Amino acid sequence: MKIKYLILSALFISLLSCTKLDETVYDKIPGTEYPETPDQIANLSVDCYGKLRPFADDEGWWFLAQEISSDEICGPTRGSDWDDGGKWRNMYQHAWTNNDEGVNRMWSSMWTGITTCNQTLDMMNQLPQNPTLMAKKQEVMVLRSFYYYLLIDNYGDAPYLTTTINVPEQPFKIKRAAIFDSIVNTIKTAMPSLKTGDKKSMVTQNTAFALLAKLYLNAQVYTGTAKWQEALSYCDSVLAGPYALESNLLAPFVTENQNSREIIFSIPYDENSFTGFRLHMRTLHYQMNLKYDMTVGPWNGFAVVPTFFDTYETTDLRKEGYHIFGPQYDKDGVIIKDGLTLEDLVLTPHLPFLNMNASNTTPQELRCSGARVGKYEIKMGAMDNLSNDLPLFRITDFYLMKAELLIRMGQNGDDWVNPIRTRAGVSTWTGTTLDQLLAERGRELYCEGHRRQDLIRYGKFGQSKWEKPVDAEDRSIFPIPKWATDANPNLLINL
Repeated sequence: MKIKYLILSALFISLLSCTKLDETVYDKIPGTEYPETPDQIANLSVDCYGKLRPFADDEGWWFLAQEISSDEICGPTRGSDWDDGGKWRNMYQHAWTNNDEGVNRMWSSMWTGITTCNQTLDMMNQLPQNPTLMAKKQEVMVLRSFYYYLLIDNYGDAPYLTTTINVPEQPFKIKRAAIFDSIVNTIKTAMPSLKTGDKKSMVTQNTAFALLAKLYLNAQVYTGTAKWQEALSYCDSVLAGPYALESNLLAPFVTENQNSREIIFSIPYDENSFTGFRLHMRTLHYQMNLKYDMTVGPWNGFAVVPTFFDTYETTDLRKEGYHIFGPQYDKDGVIIKDGLTLEDLVLTPHLPFLNMNASNTTPQELRCSGARVGKYEIKMGAMDNLSNDLPLFRITDFYLMKAELLIRMGQNGDDWVNPIRTRAGVSTWTGTTLDQLLAERGRELYCEGHRRQDLIRYGKFGQSKWEKPVDAEDRSIFPIPKWATDANPNLLINL
C-alpha cells in the first residue's frame, strides 16, 4: 500500500501577505505533553509534506506551469471546450498576467508549504529538546528549503521568513541570490542530521544532495554566478547513492512505482487517501474510459506540442511509451467510436492549431487530434485520481545533469547520456553538445516538471515555438499575484 498521510494537526494558512497563524492544535493531546515517543516526533512533519499534494494539478499549479509554459505540452481549445477564459493559452503563449489562475495558485501553494514548515518548527522549538526532535527539525528545514527553491525558481525575489513569530505583517522581498545563499547554508548545516538510505517520500541526505545539485546547477540564473563545480560535486553524491537506471524505461511511472530504483524524492499520490494527480483526466479523450475500464469519463484536453513530438525518432521507445496516439480500442479490443462524430477514435499525433474551432478544423480533428500524455501508467479500472507517485528527483535527471556539467566545463559527457539513449533504443553519441543534451533532457524527462527550468537555464525559454511568438519581454519569472500585492504593497518594492 502507498503511504497514507495522517493529518495530525489542523493548520489552515492565511497567506494574503505571508501572515502567521497564532494557534496550533495538536489533535487531542495537550501541547505540554506532546510528543511523547519517537513515532510521535516523526509525525510532526506530516502536514509539512502534505502541502506537496496540490502541486500536480490546478489546485497548486506547479507541475502545470512548468510543463505548459514549456515546449512539451499544451491545453488546446477544442471548440467550446477548454477555453476556460484563455488560461491554458496564456500559460502556453507566455501571455499570463498577475491575475492568472496559475500565477495565483502556484504562489499560494508554495507559501502554504513554507508557512506550514515554519509553524511546525516554531511548535518544535517550544517542546523539550532531544536528539530525535532536533534531527526532525533539520528535516523540516530542508523541506522548507525545497519549497523556497521552487518559489525563487518561479518568482525570483521574495520575502524570506523562517518563523511565524513576530514577523512583519507586510514583509519586503529580498534578492533571489540572498535566498539562494540562505537555503544552501541551511541544507548544508542540516545534512549530518538527516536520515540516510532510500526513503522516497521524505527528506533524506540523498534528497539534500539532489536539492543542492539542482540549486548549484541553476546558480547562474539565481545569482548571476555559475557554480558548475559545486553542482558536479553534489551530482556525484547523488549518483553514489542507492539508485540505478531501470531496465524498463517505463518502470518509474507505473502505478506501483513507490519502490522504483530511479526515484529519489516523490509525491506519494494515492487514488483514495492522497489525491491530486489527475493528469490522465486532463489528457485522455472523452471515450477513453472504455480503454481503461475507468469509473469516470476523462476530459479530452492536454496534448503534446506537435514539434516536440517530432523530436522523438521512430525507433525511440519513449515515443510510444510516453505518448498515446493512433487507433484506440476498448478493454475487449473493439475500436472505440467518438461519441459525437461516431467515427473511429484515432488520435492523430499532430494538433492543427492551439485554438481549434468549427472554422479551422473538422469535428473529428477538433476532438481527436493531438497525441496524449501516456507516460504515467493508467491502470485498468482507474478512478479520477492516479496512485502513481510523481517523481520530483529521479536518478536519470542526474545522469543528464552530470553530462551537462562536464560539457559546460570543457569535458566529455557521452558516458552519462549514452546509457539513457541506449535504453531508449536510439544510437549513442560522440562529442555530445549542449543543444543535443537539452533536446535529450526534453525527451527523457518529459512531463516531470523540469522543462521550463531547463529552457531558462539554456537561454531558450523566450524563443518562438509552435503557435507562440518570441517573448516581447523577459518572462522567465512569474509576477507576484495581484491579490498578494494588493494586501502587501511592499511586495512591489525592489530593494
